[in-house]
Amino acid sequence: MKRVAFIFPGQGSQAVGMGHEMYEAYPVVKELFDKADQTLGYSLTSLMFEGPAEELTKTENAQPGLLLNSAAITEVLKNEGIKPEMTAGHSLGEYSALVAAEALHLNDGLHLVHHRGKLMEEAVPHGQGAMAAVLGLSKEEIEKVIQKCDEDEPVDLANINCPGQIVISGTARGVEQASNNLKEAGAKRVMPLNVSGPFHSRLMKPASEKFNGYLKEVVINPADCPVYANVTAEPVKDAAHIEQLLIEQLYSPVRFQEILEEFVQADLDAIVEVGHGKVLSGLVKKVDRRTKTFSVQDPETLNSFIQWFKEDS
Repeated sequence: MKRVAFIFPGQGSQAVGMGHEMYEAYPVVKELFDKADQTLGYSLTSLMFEGPAEELTKTENAQPGLLLNSAAITEVLKNEGIKPEMTAGHSLGEYSALVAAEALHLNDGLHLVHHRGKLMEEAVPHGQGAMAAVLGLSKEEIEKVIQKCDEDEPVDLANINCPGQIVISGTARGVEQASNNLKEAGAKRVMPLNVSGPFHSRLMKPASEKFNGYLKEVVINPADCPVYANVTAEPVKDAAHIEQLLIEQLYSPVRFQEILEEFVQADLDAIVEVGHGKVLSGLVKKVDRRTKTFSVQDPETLNSFIQWFKEDS
């Protein structure tokens, strides 16, 4: 039997139309989407299929939409007898990883990420926070620069994605100041990101405190396979530890490069991105270009992966 890891995309991977072909092709996907609409009390499905894009992009909609899409594809794979040896997700994608590992029920996950999205939006007034992608500098070089930022305009490392691609997050002024300083320090490019807040920075601590209350309302089970946590880049299965890490995840950096390095060393046959887009598959290739990857997001890519998985298995 082939050994595979599942990785799940985070916010920014959403697009109008995502999941529609799967919904039409697989009754189990339709069932999960219809149930999600009932759970949330509004038609997330029509937002995903028809937009408008501005509504779908809102954090409180994008997060449950991406989770639902990834979880539905995972369910189809499980019905084909394909389960991961280990899972991980990028930021929001960690919830998809927990659902795949059966640590979290999908309905509970949808409620959690809907509230999580709202709290993240509310934590910092619109326009006062920012994020930017820094290309061409190491983590240590970036840390040196942002440590010199004005204390009243904090900037933190937010996403450590792959060699030479790191995202910073903080106040709008702080990120602007840091961006200029990083260019002077030799960054190839510093690109502002189109996001609504300073995610994965210390400015999200108020959101994490409120989110703790929502976490107490759901049941988290021990994971049935290791889930590599964003906060530690280490495997976790214990329910109480998972809960604590989800709180810390809101204001801590996403250590995705380290997670991928662990996966590359794990003697897997492939790393499979489950959900919309190919961003994470691209990150895998930047960590180790020889690693076999799949991006499973529609019936065509799903069937191609299933065919490969079942060859000589």
